[in-house]
Amino acid sequence: MKSEAEELRQLHAASTTESEDTLSAKTKKERFDGQSWDSPSASPFYDVLREHKDILSDEIPAELPQDKGIQHEIDLVPGTKYCVTRLWSLPRDQVKAIDDFFESRRQAGQVRGSKSPYIASTYCVKKPQGGWRIVHAYNKLNDASIATSGCIGSWSETGPSLRWTTHSRAAYPV
Repeated sequence: MKSEAEELRQLHAASTTESEDTLSAKTKKERFDGQSWDSPSASPFYDVLREHKDILSDEIPAELPQDKGIQHEIDLVPGTKYCVTRLWSLPRDQVKAIDDFFESRRQAGQVRGSKSPYIASTYCVKKPQGGWRIVHAYNKLNDASIATSGCIGSWSETGPSLRWTTHSRAAYPV
């Protein structure tokens, strides 16, 4: 007679093997290509996703979104000097990957030059499939910014009344 622990181990081993086989059978591209707007139809969020289909595009946009007159500012602790971190020298292939990334975004109109006195280190992390993932280290700027102390207003979907929600800055680092 098998113990309960032994049965659980066998179930776990079977499910792990099954999921690994399923993932290895399809490449990331095949899994991505298999996704469509109809695949999440069983999800409780399906109606919301369909409603905002124009926002959740399948392709990367070729230009910046229309300016809606909202300006974003980061409030810093009084007396904070410029948030500048020393940039480490990177290998040539990483520098080329970063330059290519920003140049392609600049040509597409997705990024523009900045006159901000603040800087965040940019570096690369190797992807499992090859290539580089661009990463920005905002930790110095996050440490110098004032945490949100007030409420952020948002319009209710149910009517013109303004409802207030509180968001933690820790949940949304800049």
